Amino acid sequence: MARWPLGMVLVSWRYMWRVAAVHRSETDGGPADRPAPVPEALTEGLQRVEDGVGPLLHRSYSVRIAGASRPPDEVIGRFASDPNCGAPAEVAVFEKVHGAGRETRVGDEFLIRMPGPWNGPVRVIDRGPTSLRLGTLRGHLEAGQIEFRCRTEDGELLFEIESWARSGDRLSDLLYTRLRLAKEIQLNMWVETCLRLARDAGGRPRGGVRVETRRVPSALWPPGGSAYSAQLRVMRAISPSRSMRSASVPRGTSSRVAPTKVRSRSWSTSSTARPSWERISISMMS
Repeated sequence: MARWPLGMVLVSWRYMWRVAAVHRSETDGGPADRPAPVPEALTEGLQRVEDGVGPLLHRSYSVRIAGASRPPDEVIGRFASDPNCGAPAEVAVFEKVHGAGRETRVGDEFLIRMPGPWNGPVRVIDRGPTSLRLGTLRGHLEAGQIEFRCRTEDGELLFEIESWARSGDRLSDLLYTRLRLAKEIQLNMWVETCLRLARDAGGRPRGGVRVETRRVPSALWPPGGSAYSAQLRVMRAISPSRSMRSASVPRGTSSRVAPTKVRSRSWSTSSTARPSWERISISMMS
């Protein structure tokens, strides 16, 4: 608790005096903004987006890095081995609580210590040569996933953070969605991470940090939260194909999904394959 007031002051100070530009946009999202499914072997204790409360925020942070001396795999390798090399310590400190050695593997777990009473337990659910994806565990402020990745584009590095998250419970929804307090703290934290990793890569940010948010209303999510997700897990064990149909069209709702209003074309989504029940929902729109 002693870090809470100091961390909040430093977050606010950096936000007001940051030199790098932050370009923000927000548009309406739809079913295509759901994250990829998590392998069943990693779902124990996971707090998935289906378990959350309120709207889904599909958010992307990106920064172009000019003059970098490290390749993409080394940038992500350093961050995966020690996330504290990028995360601002006054806002978030990553502590490895499960997994041996410095190398980060699928199944390893971290506790992210943050200002205030909202430490965040996470699990590594995917690790590629140039990417790292985490899933939230029970007790986290949010329910969802976040991915860190880096690639070369037009002779420069492009570092991106992409997250899919709903509030973990109704109190979190109040702080995050209604009062927007936690939302702004989080936004500032990941913007600062982008800038720090640009410096760690031996380069400099070019054009500032872009933050794009797609907001998916809670009306598009099946009712029932955690209870509904638990029911789906039982149904999948009994009949996978049957549970897919049930997940895409909740009982008592129309089989036709309304078109989603999108006010912006500028958006890049992850190349990861979408879940089959999402593809069913999308096909109903055509």
